[in-house]
Amino acid sequence: MLAETLAALRPADPRAIADARAHQDRLTKPRGSLGALEEVAVRLAGAAGVSPPPMPEPAALAIFAADHGVHARGVTPWPQEVTVQMVHNFLAEGAVANAFAAQIGASVTVVDVGVAADLPDDARLVKRKIAYGTADLSRGPAMTGEEAVRALEAGIGVARDLVASGARCLITGDMGIANTTASAALIAAFTGRDPAAVTGLGTGVTEETHARKIAVVREALQVNGILMEGRPDPHGLKLQEASRVLAAVGGFEHAAIAGFILGGAAARVPVILDGVIAGAAALAAAALSPAAVDHCVAGHRSAEPGHSAALEHLGLRPLVDLELRLGEGTGGLLAHPLVCAAVRVMHEVATFDSAGVTEKHM
Repeated sequence: MLAETLAALRPADPRAIADARAHQDRLTKPRGSLGALEEVAVRLAGAAGVSPPPMPEPAALAIFAADHGVHARGVTPWPQEVTVQMVHNFLAEGAVANAFAAQIGASVTVVDVGVAADLPDDARLVKRKIAYGTADLSRGPAMTGEEAVRALEAGIGVARDLVASGARCLITGDMGIANTTASAALIAAFTGRDPAAVTGLGTGVTEETHARKIAVVREALQVNGILMEGRPDPHGLKLQEASRVLAAVGGFEHAAIAGFILGGAAARVPVILDGVIAGAAALAAAALSPAAVDHCVAGHRSAEPGHSAALEHLGLRPLVDLELRLGEGTGGLLAHPLVCAAVRVMHEVATFDSAGVTEKHM
C-alpha cells in the first residue's frame, strides 16, 4: 500500500497554479489584498490540478492515538493512562477537538494505532493497533521497520476510507502522552536543528523536567546513530533513510499521520496540519515524497519551538497563531473556515469584466 501510494502521488500542477494566480488578479479587489488567503487558494488549486479548486468541505478529522515507551524516562508529569482516558473522552464527544469539530461540521474518527491498553469495540473507533506503545526511543529504535510501515499504511488506509466516504479535506489529530518528546527527536533529525532548540514544554513541565527531556532527545539521536559530531546530520536523511529515522525516534501516531498525509496527497485532497506532532509527521512524509508538502496547509503555529522549525523546513506558512499547544487537531479545525473562505473567493467573487468594474490604471 505504501509503495502504491508513493507511486500515485503527484506534485502541484503548475498550470493550475498559473490559472489560479491569473484568476485572483481578475477578481474585484486589489491584487494581493487578501494576503495569505490568496496563497492558500493557489496552493489548493495546484494540489487539485484545477482552478478554481474544489471546496474543501466536508472536512474529516482523524485523531491517531498511541503510547510511548520513552514515558518511563520522566519526560512528562502526565501519567500514561491519560492516553486511553482521552480516547474515551473523544468517543464521548467531551474533548476540545469535538467541540471545534462540531462548530465546523467535521466528522471525528479516532484511530488506535498503539494505545497501551485494550479498547472496547465502538463504531466510532478504528482499531489499527500496531503494538501496546512503542519501545523507549532513548534506548534504541522505538519501532521495527515493519511496524513503521504498518503504521504508515494504517494512516493511508484511514485517509482512503475518509475520502471514499465523501471527505474533501482531511485534518490531522493526535493523542499520546510523551509524544512531544518523540516529535522533538524527529524534528531535530529531519531539520538538523539542535535538540535544545526544538524541544519544548509539551503539556507543561518544570525547568528540571524540560532539561531532562532535552537530554533524552539528544540521547535518542545518539543511540540511534542520527547524531554526527554532536549534531543531527540532515544530509544522511535520503529517501531510503526516512523510514529508518521514523522508526528509530518516532511514534506510531507520527507514522500513521505521515501515512494519512501521503494518502490525502495521493487522492489530491488537501490536508490541514495541526501542531508539532503533525509537523514532525509531515517532515517524515516529505522525506518519503517531497511532493506531499504541496498538498498540505499549515493550520496554525504551535507554542512548541520545534513546530516553527518544522514549518520553516517544510516552507509552510501557518494561518493561525494563538499560542495553542493542545494537539488533538484543534488548530487545524480552527483554520478550516479560513481555508474554505480562501477557496470560496475563487468560486463566488466576480471578476472586473463580469461585474463591469473598472480596474486600476497602471
